[in-house]
Amino acid sequence: MQNLSLYLRIDAHQHFWRYTPEEYGWIDESMQSIRRDYLPENLQLSTQQCDIDRVVSVQARQTLDETRWLLQLASMHEMIGGVVGWVPLVVPEIRDVLESLVRQGPLRAVRHVLQDEADSGYMLRSDFNRGISALLEFGLVYDILIFEHHLPQTIEFVDRHPQQMFVLDHIGKPHIRDGVISPWRENIRSLAQRPNVHCKISGIVTEGNHETWKKSELRPYWETVLAAFGPGRLMFGSDWPVCLVATTYQEWFDVVTEQISTLSESERGAILGDTARRIYRIDDPPKCS
Repeated sequence: MQNLSLYLRIDAHQHFWRYTPEEYGWIDESMQSIRRDYLPENLQLSTQQCDIDRVVSVQARQTLDETRWLLQLASMHEMIGGVVGWVPLVVPEIRDVLESLVRQGPLRAVRHVLQDEADSGYMLRSDFNRGISALLEFGLVYDILIFEHHLPQTIEFVDRHPQQMFVLDHIGKPHIRDGVISPWRENIRSLAQRPNVHCKISGIVTEGNHETWKKSELRPYWETVLAAFGPGRLMFGSDWPVCLVATTYQEWFDVVTEQISTLSESERGAILGDTARRIYRIDDPPKCS
């Protein structure tokens, strides 16, 4: 099926991996069904069925080897329009690391698994913020991966870098399974007042009950981020293959397209690709210092 939209259609958040229990310990018993390899050839049919033109491949391990591997995959597969990799932001030589990586392929953003840090204030560390300050030189975005309770310090963190582009992953992981919306809603509204922050509509069904989630349970969270960020700062992401523990690629895409069906064509185009194209500079040449 050919995508007839005027806009490039982009999945702004998905993962690839060669699975081993040692390297992917975060894939726990509740996600046993995805304990296997997931590579570009495994994703291609789903993206074709949903007329997805490009994907943004996001790190799943905190290693430079994985970042380099994702960049290598991008050089081999046209569907991979950009990579969100991991880098050691706290090291003094971070600029050298970044320069080397952006020359290897379409590194468009970096991400650290802040949600798993024992120190909930890790993002406020001076060495971490020094590393964040280096991203601007290379035109790199920072993807924010947190739990809902990290939102207050996330706002403080973002305020330290008013020129840096940020993308909040998975709408900040609210407590959907328990039907709790506050104080997530209020903190999201506050975070969205920062114009340099965008948000991915991704990883939402896996925050609900994997077996019994309903579209109606997701709607209050969708309405919150739409009102807070507006269509121009939202982007579709599948979170494939993690999403497969609760839904299929096609089903999640259909849920999102139903949610945005009342918006204008340009607003739908922004969410389904144009925002990701602009923020992640899809198909643009690398920016080296």
